[in-house]
Amino acid sequence: MKSIRKMSLLLLIMTFILAACGDSGSTNKAEEGTTTKKDEKVKLTVWHNFAGDDLRAKAVRGLIEKFQADNPNVELDAQAIPPDGYRQRLSTVAAGNELPDLFFVYAGSHSAELYKAGLLQPITEVVDQNPEWKGKFLPGAFDPFTFEPGQVYTAPIGMSATSILYYNTTLFDKYKVKVPTTWDEMMTAIKVFNENKITPIALGNKAPWVAQSTIIGALGDRVTGTEWFKNAAAQKGAKFTDPEFVKVLNYFKELSDKKAFQDGANSIDNTQAEQYFIQGNAAMMVSGAWTLTNLAASASEDQMKNIDVTVLPSIPGGKGEANTITGGAGGGLALSKRTEGAAKEAALKLIYAVSGPEAQKAIAESNSMVMYDTDIDKAKVTSLYYKAFNLVKKTTITPVYDAYLSAEAAEVVNNGLQEIMTGGSPESVAKKLQDAQARSVTP
Repeated sequence: MKSIRKMSLLLLIMTFILAACGDSGSTNKAEEGTTTKKDEKVKLTVWHNFAGDDLRAKAVRGLIEKFQADNPNVELDAQAIPPDGYRQRLSTVAAGNELPDLFFVYAGSHSAELYKAGLLQPITEVVDQNPEWKGKFLPGAFDPFTFEPGQVYTAPIGMSATSILYYNTTLFDKYKVKVPTTWDEMMTAIKVFNENKITPIALGNKAPWVAQSTIIGALGDRVTGTEWFKNAAAQKGAKFTDPEFVKVLNYFKELSDKKAFQDGANSIDNTQAEQYFIQGNAAMMVSGAWTLTNLAASASEDQMKNIDVTVLPSIPGGKGEANTITGGAGGGLALSKRTEGAAKEAALKLIYAVSGPEAQKAIAESNSMVMYDTDIDKAKVTSLYYKAFNLVKKTTITPVYDAYLSAEAAEVVNNGLQEIMTGGSPESVAKKLQDAQARSVTP
């Protein structure tokens, strides 16, 4: 009996000791938690591709740096990765589910694929908390980033306008050429400039996305209309082997056959083409809004004052509208599914800092298009940007092909346009594109 009583007493003492230890631990953790919430810095990682010396890249980096200065409690690790390698690097970390807290995503298939992989979380709360800001985005701005009803996954930092027709007014006046509004007028302009040893259209298609992004989408929409393209991309009731799309490729072939582009267009890059154009060697160039920021950084106002902008000409019998430019919402910062707590709060705050009203104005005044209704100071932008800014405001935006095509299909059409420029068959390119898109859509 004595041994049993001793053992019971021992067990009772041990119970009190363990309970005391448990209480002590709980008190310490609560105190530590209070200290962490109040005093500890929040770590936040950000990846973006605004790594260049163009004015927009500098403006966005400046907004991120201002956020850091205004929020000293946030320990910010911001990495600027050059655009050429950005998507591949992001794909690599996404495959290992090791994405940073915030990362720049492109509108279209890029952000959609990340969403489908379960790697994103919505930013709806910061959008809904700022209704006046939300209401000033242009129509369709959030569409590429709304993957389920009522849930927004990023706010666009800029606007992608990819098929602006730039033209040199001095050359058009000198050779008495009408700025083309119809396909026949475009063919006449090409003929006259070639006869006078002036390149009609500057093109730098070494990176083969250029012809697709700047020319083929706009031509395609004029011929087929927007709905047909979206159906073909979804493989619902339309195929890229349909006669209307082969017709699109034949219009592109006609440009190439009529020597619209300078010799070696597939061996020079887009920046070289911009310089070739601004130096007066070409009468026209079909390019995107990025050219505005590039020329603002590299060309003189004397060079730019002779440049004007318009849209590509209409196509006879086409099903699409004439007064359109391909493009849409630009990319924005997306939020990793894994980011929680104080880091998530800081991340949402940074998203607003780089895409809020003041940020949109700053980016617009860096000679870069925004999908936001903002006023800009004419004195802060180039004359060329101001013309383009007002042109885009009054035109309809239609899809860029690679924003809807799978990565494989986009590569096929990009390379296919190079093939057509070197004698390839439009029918063959159409067949390869159809096969590639069908593989990506069919389960």
